Order: sequence, then C-alpha cells, then structure tokens
Amino acid sequence: MSPRIRGLRTFRAWLAARPQAADAVLALALLAVGLPELFLSDRSLEEARLFAAPDPRQAVTVVAVTLSLVLRQRYPLTTLWIVLAGEFLLSVWDYVPSIPDLVAFMVAVYSVAAHRALAHSALGGVAALAGFNALMWSFPVHPTLLEFLTNNALLVGVWVLGRNLRMRRAYFTELEDRAARLERARGSDARAARIEERSRIARELHDVVAHHVSVMTVQAGAARRIIDRDPGGAREAMSTIEEVGRTALSEMRRIVGVLRTERDELARGELAPQPGLGDLGGLLDHVRETGLSVQLWIEGEARTPSPGVDVAAFRLIQEALTNTLKHAGPQARAWVRLRYTAEDLTVEIEDDGRGTATIVADSGDKPGHGLVGMYERVALYGGELRIGPRVGGGFGVRARFPLSA
Repeated sequence: MSPRIRGLRTFRAWLAARPQAADAVLALALLAVGLPELFLSDRSLEEARLFAAPDPRQAVTVVAVTLSLVLRQRYPLTTLWIVLAGEFLLSVWDYVPSIPDLVAFMVAVYSVAAHRALAHSALGGVAALAGFNALMWSFPVHPTLLEFLTNNALLVGVWVLGRNLRMRRAYFTELEDRAARLERARGSDARAARIEERSRIARELHDVVAHHVSVMTVQAGAARRIIDRDPGGAREAMSTIEEVGRTALSEMRRIVGVLRTERDELARGELAPQPGLGDLGGLLDHVRETGLSVQLWIEGEARTPSPGVDVAAFRLIQEALTNTLKHAGPQARAWVRLRYTAEDLTVEIEDDGRGTATIVADSGDKPGHGLVGMYERVALYGGELRIGPRVGGGFGVRARFPLSA
C-alpha cells in the first residue's frame, strides 16, 4: 500500500471519529469552491440589472450560513433556522443565490431528517419547504411550472433520503444491540451450565467418596478388631479395603477426566460408563462385606429407564446405604426395593437401625450434602422423594422416578 493511500485512509478514519471536524471540512470545501465563483464569474446583463453586485456583506452572510453546517449533527434544527434566516437576508438584499448557501440549505434539510425524530424532522421539512417556495417566488424572475415542480421534488427527495438513512441506522443499531444481548445471554447460559456441571460433579464425587470411604472405614475397623484372633479374616478385610479403594480411585479418575479431556477420552474409549441399576449387585456385595445385612426385592416387570434415571437411582441407593453404614449401628439390617410400573420406578431403601437420631444430630438445622444431593438428583428428573424415620425404628428413603423422564 502506497503512503498516499495509507495517509488518505488515516485521514478518513480521523474524520469518522470526529463528526464536527468532518462537517467543518465540508463547509470549508464549499466556501473554497463557491466564493471565488461568486466574485470571479461574469454576470449577464439581465442578472446585473435584476440582482445586486456581490460585495463583502454577501460574502460574510454566505460564510456564516455555510459554517453553520458544523453544528448540523448536534443541532440540526438550529442549523436549518440559521440557513433559512441567511437565505431570507440574501433575498431581501437582492443577492443572487450562490453555490455555498444553496448546498448548505439542502444539507441542513437532510440533517434534520437524518438526525431527529419524525416529529421534529417533519416540522423542519415543512418549514424548509415553505421557506424554499417563498424564496423562489420572491426572486425578481419567477420560476416556471417545471422549475417549481423540479425544485420541490429535489427538496422532498433530500428529506426522504435523510429519513431513510436514519431508519437504516436505527435498524443496524437494533441488530447490534440484539447481537450484544444474545452474546450476554449466551455468556449467562454458559455460566449457568458451568455451575450446573460443577454441582453435578460435586454430587458424583460426594457419592463416590462417601460410599467407598465408609466401606473402607468399616472394613478397617473390623480388621483391627480381629487381627489377633483371626489373621485370615483380617487379610480378607484388607483385601476388600484395597479393592474398594481401587474402585473409588477409578471412579474419581473417570469423573475428573470428564472435566479435563472429555472429548478425547471418550473418543479413545478410556472412560467407563456411569454406573446404573445393572451394577446394583456389585454395590450390595460391597456393602455386605462390611457386615451389613442387605436384601433386594424387585417387583413388577423390570424396564430399562433412561440413562439419567438409571444413574440417579443407583446413586440414590448408594447414598442411602452409605448413611446406613455410618449411622445405623452394628446390628442393623437394610432392605432395597425396586418397584416397576408402566409409568414410573419406585426405589425404597430402609433400615432398622438407630440412624434417625444420629442423622438429625449430624445435620443440625440444615440437611447434609448427601441429602441435598438426593433431592437434587430426584428433582432433576421430575421425581418425588421422601426421607424420614420408619414406623418401628430405623430410617427410610423412598423415591419415585417417572420412566418417561
């Protein structure tokens, strides 16, 4: 790119950022072209007889009218009144119209239409049209019908052009505002999605850590108590602790891996699927190894729920049994029931331990993270959850999941 073209582009950018400077350049250009033409051009005998000769008074008036264009974008109506007043003075003094004041008049009409609302622009347009016709008929030589119609059509066309450009600017401004609003909404949606994802991962981590650590704690306590009299049983308990620990690490690695490289990991098949009701047997085996007696009943014709309901039901059972391990006591028993109907899946987990008092004591006035996670999981799929003490002692959790969720 040549230095001349680069300089022109820089000057245009400078003018675009400074509208009043651009209008000042326009006014000076009109004066540079019009004033020499006003004083140096030859006048016909008829024009010399009908109009006064150019003099400094006319030059000062033309300069004032033309320089008023500097205010045309900020004060378009004021600019139009100044131009009209100057044109009437020149008409009263019998000066011939010049290029600068005629162009300034058209630019003032355009500015009113382009930079003011419809009411003000219509007022300015009517005033300009009336003043323009009054000036034409005040000249010593009256215009012909064709000249009259042509000049009025030109003035109306300039006003319509200004209105169209104003509406076009308003349209593009609305498009930009809409795009900005959509971008802000997209950012809000992304933040909400991130918060929801963090909440989901927090629930998953809580369920995994709470369950497996509870199993490991119970097994470690049992191994400590029997290590002297039953070394074989203690070794079996330690093996269970190792297995449960490996399972916990595997699940935590899977959950955290989703955060880090979900797409690549899934493409390589390195992430195991989320656990579901099909893995319930393994979960109950782990719990039974801690010494807690757990029984499972399945009622109705088993149906495959949606993947989300499948995971939510599994995690609900896992959390409820974890609470039983922590709070129900050494002699407690637990029951898990799955009841399938055509419309929903009901999951019940009950125990006959002493967990009611300890759960209330641990949670205080507010429910713990595990109970909150239960409510969130069930609510996410449009289900219903009831948690509370059983009649006759113990604790119970009952959830209903719509199979259409």
